[in-house]
Amino acid sequence: MSDRNDEDEILEQEEEDSVSRLAWFLTGAVIGATVAILYAPKSGKDTRRYIADRAQQGKQVVSDTGKDIVDASKEMFERGRRLVDEAADLFDRARRMVKG
Repeated sequence: MSDRNDEDEILEQEEEDSVSRLAWFLTGAVIGATVAILYAPKSGKDTRRYIADRAQQGKQVVSDTGKDIVDASKEMFERGRRLVDEAADLFDRARRMVKG
């Protein structure tokens, strides 16, 4: 059972690392896009339109990422609940064995 718990912990850590990497990537992308826009040789009107378009795209990416994070969180919650149920079953079996 210990090996299974270790595997679950490793999987959870990998999922958390993936979410963290994605968040840092998105942050870097936003910063990079902002710097590129500020130094772009376009008129004010074109730049504002470009910023508005990119903001909408960014909003969509953040929305999609949020949904992915929620889905991953639900999955981790369900996995944790299954582990608790398994631990409770093992405890009950052990208690019955001790009672005889």
